[in-house]
Amino acid sequence: MNRTLVIGATTCVIAAAAYFATHGTETKTQPVPAEGDPIVAITLPDSLSPEAEIGKRAFDAICMSCHGVDATGVQGSGPPLVHKIYEPSHHADMAFQIAVQQGVRAHHWTFGNMPPQEGLTTADVGAIATYVRELQRANGIN
Repeated sequence: MNRTLVIGATTCVIAAAAYFATHGTETKTQPVPAEGDPIVAITLPDSLSPEAEIGKRAFDAICMSCHGVDATGVQGSGPPLVHKIYEPSHHADMAFQIAVQQGVRAHHWTFGNMPPQEGLTTADVGAIATYVRELQRANGIN
């Protein structure tokens, strides 16, 4: 067999095994929340940094209707941002900026596409990202 083909096939098998080890059964074993309910339960940090406090206010005004109170998601509306899918190594802070400016094509969830968001500055989105990252860290997502 061609050595390149063997290496490529082995790489694909390892990547698939790693994906299914971390993603494969998660949604199948979790009960589905009722329409409008939060998708995940989280632990809130003891306190937020001043920038995260600003981000929380902006999040509550613009993002909360779809992404839920404290970014826990809303069943039938939008995904939780306190979720390992949005960890910094997978979705860097710049992904928040791009999502707000350009919208997001649905790819991790079945909520449909996220439209671009009006009324947020780059600084607002940076503060929102800080808020979400502090929530994530309080929940073991680094």
